[in-house]
Amino acid sequence: MGVPAEIRELTERFERNKDAYRSPQYNETQLRREFLDPFFKALGWDIDNEQGHAEAYKDVIHEDAIKVGEATKAPDYCFRIGGAGKFFLEAKKPAVDIKHDVSPACRASAAVTISSRIRAFPNSSICRTCAGRPSHIRFDNS
Repeated sequence: MGVPAEIRELTERFERNKDAYRSPQYNETQLRREFLDPFFKALGWDIDNEQGHAEAYKDVIHEDAIKVGEATKAPDYCFRIGGAGKFFLEAKKPAVDIKHDVSPACRASAAVTISSRIRAFPNSSICRTCAGRPSHIRFDNS
């Protein structure tokens, strides 16, 4: 199975306009709405609950509240199957450099954090650790 056309289009659009997307003015909400939501929709996730599931059975919970020790964290996305959380996604705007400073990726204590540098989706790899566990997946070779 190849890369879905929607994902290729997202990657090409990002590449064409990468200077604007990597500027400090381009924020995380813009990234989520313009790139991450369509990316996960293309992979089959019901990002907007278009199927009308009850809260307990939604595919994706936005800003889900999770307990980490005594603190409550809210990763940007909680991806679920049958109501059970499978992984969390903590998005960061493209201007945030988690290649050289992994601390923004570790803040949410999420099992998976995806860097918002969305170049080259097919070349993803787990590339850093936080407290001995995989911390984020990077979709960028730079």
